Order: sequence, then C-alpha cells, then structure tokens
Amino acid sequence: MLFLLAAYAAVAVAIPWWQPRLGRAVWAVASLVPLATVAWAGTRAARVLDGGEYRETLAWAPSLGLTVDLRLDPLSLLMLWVVAGVGALVLLYCRYYVERDAARQAALLLAFAGAMTGLVLADNVFVLYVFWELTTVASFLLIAGRGEEENERRAARQALLVTVAGGLVMLLGLVLLGWTAGTYRISAILADPPRGGAVSAAAVLVLIGAFAKSAQMPLHGWLPAAMVAPTPVSAYLHAAAMVKAGVYLVARLAPALAEVAPWRPMVLAVGLTTMVLAAWRALRATDLKLLLAYGTISELGLLVTLLGAGTRTAALAGAVMLLAHAAFKSALFLSVGILDHRAGTRDIRELSGVGRRMPVLFAVTALAAASMAGIPPLVGYLGKEAYFEAFLYGDARLDGHRQLTVVLVIGSALTVAYAARFVQGAFGGPPEGAARRAERPEAGFVAPVAVLAGAGLALGVGYAGTAALAAAYADAYPPGPHGPYELSLWHGFTPVLGLSALTLALGGLVHLGRRSLPVTALLPDAQRAFDRTIAAADRLALTVTRHTQVGSLPLYLVVLLTTVVVVPGAALAAGAPPLGSPLPWWSPVEPFLAVVVLTAAAAVVGTRHRLTGILLTGAVGYGVAGMFLVRGAPDLALTQFLVETMTLVVVVLVLRRMPARFSPGRTMTRVRLVRAAAAGAVGVLVTCFALVASAARTAPAISSGYAHRMEEAGAENIVNAIVVDFRALDTLGEISVLLVAAVGTVSLIRVGGRGDARTPGGGPGGPSPTAHWDEPVRTWLPGAPERPGGERSVLLEVATRLLFPSILVLSLFLLFSGHYGPGGGFAGGLVAGQALVLRYLVGGRADLGAAVRVPASVVTGSGMLLAAAVGTFPLLLGGVPLESTVVTLHPPVVGTVKFATSLFFDVGVYLLVVGVVLELLSAVGVSLGQDMAEADEAEATAEDEEQGGPR
Repeated sequence: MLFLLAAYAAVAVAIPWWQPRLGRAVWAVASLVPLATVAWAGTRAARVLDGGEYRETLAWAPSLGLTVDLRLDPLSLLMLWVVAGVGALVLLYCRYYVERDAARQAALLLAFAGAMTGLVLADNVFVLYVFWELTTVASFLLIAGRGEEENERRAARQALLVTVAGGLVMLLGLVLLGWTAGTYRISAILADPPRGGAVSAAAVLVLIGAFAKSAQMPLHGWLPAAMVAPTPVSAYLHAAAMVKAGVYLVARLAPALAEVAPWRPMVLAVGLTTMVLAAWRALRATDLKLLLAYGTISELGLLVTLLGAGTRTAALAGAVMLLAHAAFKSALFLSVGILDHRAGTRDIRELSGVGRRMPVLFAVTALAAASMAGIPPLVGYLGKEAYFEAFLYGDARLDGHRQLTVVLVIGSALTVAYAARFVQGAFGGPPEGAARRAERPEAGFVAPVAVLAGAGLALGVGYAGTAALAAAYADAYPPGPHGPYELSLWHGFTPVLGLSALTLALGGLVHLGRRSLPVTALLPDAQRAFDRTIAAADRLALTVTRHTQVGSLPLYLVVLLTTVVVVPGAALAAGAPPLGSPLPWWSPVEPFLAVVVLTAAAAVVGTRHRLTGILLTGAVGYGVAGMFLVRGAPDLALTQFLVETMTLVVVVLVLRRMPARFSPGRTMTRVRLVRAAAAGAVGVLVTCFALVASAARTAPAISSGYAHRMEEAGAENIVNAIVVDFRALDTLGEISVLLVAAVGTVSLIRVGGRGDARTPGGGPGGPSPTAHWDEPVRTWLPGAPERPGGERSVLLEVATRLLFPSILVLSLFLLFSGHYGPGGGFAGGLVAGQALVLRYLVGGRADLGAAVRVPASVVTGSGMLLAAAVGTFPLLLGGVPLESTVVTLHPPVVGTVKFATSLFFDVGVYLLVVGVVLELLSAVGVSLGQDMAEADEAEATAEDEEQGGPR
C-alpha cells in the first residue's frame, strides 16, 4: 500500500517531464498506475471478502506516537476499485478531450487519485485528514486551471473555503473522538466505540465535515459552481471520487457512532432533504452538467442516508448504490463532455436530434441513465430494491421508517424524472442546429463511457459478485428483524417491487408534466447565501482593519506587549507561585554591568539621532554579553559579542540611506506614559517569570544528563555538543529559519532597489571624472572607484589586506575547536563574516567579490545542504537522523586524528552563516560611493520640521 502511494506521487511528479516526449500517449502512461491499483486490489480481494484484512505501518515520529497506518478491508476495497477504476478510464478519456495543458492536468488528476487512495486506506485519523485536505487542494487546482477566467477562480475559491472549513471542523471532531477513545487508530475505535457527551459532540463535528465534502444542503453550493471545471474533472472528482470522501467517512464511522444520539437524526434529516430538494432543482436545469451536478447532490444525500442509518440492509443498499452511482454518474458526465466537445454546447435548449447523429453514444448513455433511474436488470435497480426493503421493513432503530419510505419514493421518482429529462434533452428530437454540425466521436472517445455504462449492467446481472462485495461491509451490522437481506433481481411480487414500479410511473408522469411544475424560486439559494456571507465577511474585515491597522508601529507594539502582559501575566498572577530567594549577584562586576545596561537602555529612549540610538543599543547587548562571561558562559558571551557587532554593522549600512535624525513628532505626554507603562510591565513580567521558572524546578536539570554523555559525543565543550549533537534537530530548524529570514530580507530590500552602483562621475555608465596628471591611471584595490577620495583611508585599506587572512584563520580555529572550547560553526561563521564586512567597507562590492569568488547563494545553499545531508546520512547506515560518531584515524605523518562526524554539521552551519552575511552585504549596500546629497537634504528637512515646520 505504501508502494502504491509512492507510485502515484512519483509518476505525478514525472509526468510534466514525460509529456513533451510522449505527447497524447502520456494519458495511457498515467492510467497504468490506477490500473495497477485495480489489479493489486483484485489479488487481495479473496482474503478481504472472507473477513481478513491487510495492514501496513510506517513509523513517522514514533516518540510522538505519529505513524502512517494503512488498512485494506471490505469498505476500503470497494472504494479503491471505484477510485482507481474510474480514474483509469477518465485518464484514457482525457486523451481525446484535453487539448491544452495536458501535462498539468494529467499530473494533478494522478496526484488526486493518489490522495484518494491514501484517504480510503488510512487507519489513522491524522493520516486520513492529511489525505482529505490533499484532495481538496487538488480539486482547487483542477477547478481553477491556470486562473485565467474569473468564474474558474471564483468557483475554485468557493470549493476551497467550504471544504477546508468543513475539514477543520471534522478534524476537531476526530481529535475529540480519538481522545475519548484513547486511540487515534480508526480500526481500534470501531472495535471498541467510545460513549459519552464528548462523543456526541465529536459525531456532530465529523458529520459537518462530511456534509461539506459531500455537498449536502445547505453546504452544497460549491458543487454546482465547480461545473466550470473540465468535464473529466467533474466526472472524476465531483461525481465518482472526491464527493464520495464524505460518504466514505460516514460509512466508515457509522458502525461505531450510529447509536450516538445526534448521529442518526442528522444523517436522515440532512440526507433525505438533500435528496428531494436537489432532485427538484435538477428538473429545472437546462445545462446538462448543472443537471447532473444537482442529480449528484441528490444521490449523495441518498448515500449519506443509507450508509449512516446504521442497519445492515441500509448499509448493503448504500454499498450497492455507491458502486452504481460511481459507474452511471461518471459515464453520464463523460457523455456530456463528448456532446460539448463535438456539438459545441451542452444546453438542452440547443441540443436536438444528437441521438441520431451519435447512436452509439446515445445507447451507452441511455444505459447509464437507466441504471440511475433504477430499471432492471441494472445495478441501480438492485440498490433501489435494497433501500426500499431497509426502510419499509425497518427495525426499531429507524423511527418513523414508513414516513421515511415515502420520502424515498418521492426522491426516487424525481430521480427517474430528471434521468428521462437528461436523455431526452441531450439526444431526443429531430436533428437541428448543433446536432447537424456535430461530428461523430472516435471509438476511443466513447469507449470509457461504454465501459462504465456496461459496468452497471454487469454488476446488476452478476449480482452475486456485487452482493459478496457489498455484504462484506454490511455484515459489520447485526441482521434486521426479518433476517439478513440478500440481493437478487427477483424477490417475487412484493410491496418493494410495487414501490419500484411506482417510482418509475411517478417519475414518468413528472417528466411529462414538468412544464406545469412550480418553479424553484422559493427554495433556498445556496449560492446567493454564500455570496452574501463572503461579502459580509469582507465588510467586517474592512471595518476591523480600519480601526486596528492604523499604520502606527508604536501602537502595534503597545497592543502586542499589553496582550503579552495581560494573558500570561494573569495566569502567572492567578497561580501566585513563590518567586524563590535568588542571590542579588554572583560577582561584584554584575552591578556595574547592570548599571551600564540600564543606563544605555534609558539613553536610547531619549536620543534623537539614529546612529547614537544604534550604538546605545549595541552597548546594551555588549553589557549582556559581559553578564554571560561573568556567569561562566564564554560560548554565549562570544556569540553575543559577535552578533551585536554584526548587527551594528548591518544596521549602520541601512542607516546610510536614512536621515540622521529620527522623524520629529509631537507625541503627547500621556501616550509616552502608556508606552513606558507597557514596556515596564513587560520587564516586570519577564523578571517574575524567570524567577518563578527557576524556583519551580523539581526534576534534575537536563544538563546533568548531557554531561554524562559527553564522552559518547567525543566533546569537551558541552554547549557545542548540545548544539550539534544532542539538540542538532533544533539547530537544523534554526538555521533553516535564518536562511528563510535572510532570503526574505534581501528580497524586500531589493524590491524597487537602485540597481547597479553609481560611480563618482554619475549614474551607471555615466561620464568618468576628468583625469589629472597627478592621479594614477589604474587603482591597486578593486572597487576603489566606489569610494569618494575624501572617504578613503590608505591605512585602513592596507591593514585590512593584512588582517583579512588572519581573521579567516581565527574563524576556522573557532570552527574546529568548538567541540573542545568556546567557538563552533556559528561563532566561526560570524568571525568570517566580520572579515568580509571589513573587506567590504574599504573596497566595496568589487573588493568583496575579489575575496569571495563564489556567489553568496551558492555558499548559503551549500551550508544548508551539507547540514541536512550530514543529518540524514545515518539513515543509510541503519542509524537515526542526526546521529554522531567519533572517528579515530592514524595517518602515517600526522599521527592520531580523532574527531566527531558532527564536525561536518558544524561546517554546514559555518558556511550558511557566511553566506547569509554575504547576502545581506550585497543587499544593504548597493554602492559605497552613492551620492549623499539625498541624505543631507533629508536631514536638513528633518531639522526644519523639528524647528516648527509642517510635518
């Protein structure tokens, strides 16, 4: 089963590369995977139908209890044949239907088939939910197409919103159900169903998600809107497969939840209401796809009713109707696609006489429609007889079963009526207009329709095989009061036979008198309700945004900080734990450093110059680094010093593009007091939290466990061992975040950027300054033209050239000695970054390019790739990810060399940090020699405004 899912994913990814070479044959290649699924399921059918099952498990995160559990049982076998069988025929049909964008369509259809396969095989609620949402994403992409048409985008957005919202509600119900049952394995929940008030709430939430996915009223509006998608998509996703996901979920959980109080009333009320009202709407539709869409909603209501009723006969009827509906409805949709493709329209009012023009298509379509109407000996008739039997002679659990039977008769009669309307509207009448222009389809175009329509006949005539497949699922319920019901084409002259004949007669009368039927204007319009809901949500969003997003960063910070103080602070105050009695300080140096930090922080608030504020902020950071050093944490102190230095340099480069002073403003005193109060409250909260957390510890510190494993890691520096050995996964995540943040920052800076560097003589490509006799013809430093002569320092340039190699050697020393002393990949990378910054400051981008001849993106990507590769390599040797090993070598000249393989992980961190520094330098300093007139002018303007000018 895992192999099947991998095959779907692999072929779906490969199809865009294969399609240019294969052409239209790509559809046949894509169909091989679902055909293989049908064959694989057939080889396991005998055991499954005898009561056995197949299981596979893949440990995803065993420590968290997360596993990919798959199970093949009778219900999943039935659904697997539906998904894979119809999917293969739809893919073959697409060879004749799809004329453009074949690679994308084939890949998405195959990916959707794989997601549906995973959904029906899932034996874990979280795995089921993942595949559930993957089908939603595939549906969205297939409906939207390339997003060129507004109606496609609108329909895709509606389908996404409704089904995803329902899926989130369903997820909450599944989590609640698993928590109550004590397990998230579906088979375990079915074996020992939980009970209680929480289970009732879970049942309601799960049903809401199922109703949204299966387009039950009033959540059905997205399905008719989705008919803008290509016909193969409608046939596969919105008739045979995706909409069946909700029905499948109801069928899967009904054996465990049917006796829970809200389940059966919700299923019967929603299902039967949907069946009747949607069938009534289908009678008024003039677009063939829209007619079939409302017919699909009606039949999905019937399936939800049957599979959720919780009795054996109803479950048997539901399983049969599920097979029947997949066959006849996908065949009807595909036939509409042929009509639209060949006649150029699917409007009943424009189609007349197509049956004479396309007799083969007419014959197979009529066969599928007859199965939908429940005419013997087709499989639709078998299902209709079974569900009349289930409700006419229902057991005590089906309250009001006779009244429910009347509703079923009405819904079935309406089904007959719109089936007749479909056939007559599409194929009846004399040849006119579109029929005369229609071209006869190729045999291969009609073949999938013929196979699906023929399947309805084969499943009906061969009812013994159909019964074996359906009964294997239905036997999970106890037999009814009259014993187990058996499928058959002939049970004698019974009341059930009379009801079947009555539906045919009533359906024929309704079809003949449909023009005199009342219109459907009084029925609720789901599309209008959805549009009004979205419009109301947009207005609410605008109102909230208008009052909250006022464009003031200080206001946003005050709100965020106040929330931090109120919410966690209230919880901290409510618990009122003791703060402990920590020592005021450990070293006499600490009070001095505290005064430095507090004084610098207070001075930042009062300064009006940007550079002064940045330097004071750096002083705060250096003071904290001194605290780390005094407390015996040299690694933290080193990292803090380096980070502060790098931050200062980068921010100063940014400030070169901004006025020297902060923008003047007249902030009211009370506003300043509010901000000061919020900042002080956060400080008090953090202090109290730190004291409480320190005093509340009861278990031994985790550091003691790390200390005992130092020899295992081959390290002497516990900090570096934690970073690259014990908590290497955290480090991998942190450098990934650093990479993403750097890429995002560089992208934002470069949006609307200046482009190339300016030369002192003008813009890019501008005239060079006039040469004089005493000026050198060539410069000895690359990038010298980027700096105005007055800003250059020969001493600094020469010192940089001398110090640059030494700083790089120091960075490598910190890298390789990190396992045994202060340092490591991060600290070494920052030191190398400082060397590159110094090289950049004296020589600009050209000199930096001379020092590092590899693009920054290559350095960054190499570091990330190396760290990830080192982390996953142990898997190839049977180990666990990010596992480290101590290696001892004895080279003939050097002697004994001992190192841990985590060193290579640290090298990856080193390269990533260096690459990030290079990226930032290339972004924040486009040119060191840019004209400073703009900055001077901005500063002068700021001074004028500060003296009283308009703001």
